[in-house]
Amino acid sequence: MDIFNLITLCGGLAFFLYGMHIMSSGLTKVTGGRLERTLKDMTSNTLNSLLLGAGITIAIQSSSALTVMLVGLVNSGVMQLYQTVGVIMGSNVGTTLTAWILALAGIESNNVFMALLKPENFSPIVALIGVLLIMASKSSRRRDAGGILVGFAILMSGMELMKNAVSPLADMPEFTRLLTMFRNPLLGVAVGAVFTGIIQSSAASVGILQALALTGAISFGAAIPIIMGQNIGTCVTALLSSVGVKRSAKRVTALHISFNVIGTAVFLLLYLAADHLFRFAFIDSPIDAKGIALCHSVFNIGTTLLLLPFSRQLVKLACRLVPDRPEDEKAIMIDERLLRSPSFAVTECADKVVDMANLAFTAVLDAIGLFDRFDAKTAETVLDEEDQLDEYEDVLSSFLVKVSAEPLSAADTRQVSRCLHSIGDFERIGDHSKNLAEVAQELFDKRLTFSADAKAEIEIINNAVKEVMMTAVQAFAGSDTEIASQVEPLEDVIDELIDEAKSRHIARLQKNECTLELGFAFNDYLSTMERISDHCSKVALSVLELTESAYDPHNYLFNMKDQPRFKALFAQYRDKYRLP
Repeated sequence: MDIFNLITLCGGLAFFLYGMHIMSSGLTKVTGGRLERTLKDMTSNTLNSLLLGAGITIAIQSSSALTVMLVGLVNSGVMQLYQTVGVIMGSNVGTTLTAWILALAGIESNNVFMALLKPENFSPIVALIGVLLIMASKSSRRRDAGGILVGFAILMSGMELMKNAVSPLADMPEFTRLLTMFRNPLLGVAVGAVFTGIIQSSAASVGILQALALTGAISFGAAIPIIMGQNIGTCVTALLSSVGVKRSAKRVTALHISFNVIGTAVFLLLYLAADHLFRFAFIDSPIDAKGIALCHSVFNIGTTLLLLPFSRQLVKLACRLVPDRPEDEKAIMIDERLLRSPSFAVTECADKVVDMANLAFTAVLDAIGLFDRFDAKTAETVLDEEDQLDEYEDVLSSFLVKVSAEPLSAADTRQVSRCLHSIGDFERIGDHSKNLAEVAQELFDKRLTFSADAKAEIEIINNAVKEVMMTAVQAFAGSDTEIASQVEPLEDVIDELIDEAKSRHIARLQKNECTLELGFAFNDYLSTMERISDHCSKVALSVLELTESAYDPHNYLFNMKDQPRFKALFAQYRDKYRLP
């Protein structure tokens, strides 16, 4: 083996890692937020969590990325520690698929169809299809699929380069003597753990081992401990991601490490005891790529089956390893570690904006209630809710700007745009709820009371604004264009109600049925309610823009009033909300 083989080996490793990165990014963009929602919805049951963890790892081709995501979700308070146990176990099962795909490199057959299963034969076809999809397709989803295919082809090309680069090692006695050292199981485990920790990818580590196995110089006895050590080494990524997080999130890493270390220790002892008793004949036999994939699968699946019944004990162990320190548990709205999986981060942001929308709705309800019966605690609650909405805007807007710099699918890009537009509207609604509370406070402090006519008008307008706010929040939360289209007709009715209420107010002033001081308060109330309604309209328009990529909100507003549906809804709301 000369310097050129070494250069080829390094280049093959670079191709392998880059191809895996491209493929993983593409898969994440295609599958994206749906997996994140499913992850949070299905983790109450350990078996469901296990299947889901395996499925997500297969989909995004990275158990490390999934573990980092779990650290971020627990750190943000979205998930609890016990919900991550099954997912972590499932990710160890899902990662075995990569080894079986790479094992195709060892296929030898004269049959044309069997020969096509070899990466060196089919990866150029996969690359061609991928490039055509990227260059010829206008659909972002198809271009993402093309990126996945190109990434897969690059990965397989890297595997082929590594295989060719290490083939001369089979004839080197020095290499054979080096491998005999790995017959020491503890050394083999250490080598597997250290090497995997350095490159931070168990899939890549297994792939390199499979490439070396194709030389025929690696035995089962040398490979098995290395495979066990690779599972420990893959914990390094999660360990690094846990720096600076809450202790509850650190426990995810402790759980991951405990699972892999315990599994390795148990199976290593079983392997050594069984070999000592039965003297396995295959131990000194050369192992091939399929043998490594088989050992990898047996170990990971066996560890999962062994420790699955002890899920609660693993959680308790993680809590013992990372005990509570209340002073460290500062609330975190959203964790930046989620940026490693941009589609997941977008979905989590959208969920947080929904929380913000519900908080804004609650603030408006609390503020409106103060006009019926003023309560100092409720008024203070409105101010606290407004402060929380300000915090939501600061954190989410900064995070969304960072997410938008990541490679995103077209749908995720529109989602980011919708969220960026809407958080400003929800924050402004919070400001207006504070204004309403201040008007109510002024009336209470000055012992002023609206006339019976004004109270009746306020009740009608309150009900209309409650409905338009509730409709806008529902449309945003469900990305529902059917519900969103109901907002603008109601908003127009509210505008009419407020104009009519202002006219009636002026008439009362002229008849001396209302004081000037009450008039200012009434006018402030009407103007604030009109602005809340306007922001609800903008939120609904952002939902329509998200769903219809070619949608122009200005043309929509210009043309919608001539549509029969708008006229019917407008008439319906006008009949429902009439001033007495």
